[in-house]
Amino acid sequence: MQARADTRLIKLLVSGVLAVLSLTQTALCLADNSNGKTLYLQRCAVCHGSDIKGTGPLAKKSNPPTPDLTTAAFKKRLHEYPGVIVSSVILRPNGNLIPKTLQDNGVKIAPHAWSVKDFRDLHQYMSEVISNK
Repeated sequence: MQARADTRLIKLLVSGVLAVLSLTQTALCLADNSNGKTLYLQRCAVCHGSDIKGTGPLAKKSNPPTPDLTTAAFKKRLHEYPGVIVSSVILRPNGNLIPKTLQDNGVKIAPHAWSVKDFRDLHQYMSEVISNK
């Protein structure tokens, strides 16, 4: 019963954040790109690399290896499902993304209290980097 409640809560959180992200293009344009870049470099680059191509120090240590998010397939997925970046963070709300890979390699990333602004900024930063590749 608790698992169902947790699943419903996660779905509700994902829906809410995606609704906020999709309110207007203007809201995304106002996102603070330096915040998005900082969040990405501190929390994601260890696996995805600073270039978002799956070239981080732990990229090949994860199973399966960390994917290149600049591929045509991922760009298509991002276009069809704009919340794909944010939902991957929401599904691990404590910020401990891919915990087994991080733990197996002694990497500790402090939990982060994500705000809607953080989600918006991270999404904008990653989307811009991915679309420019």
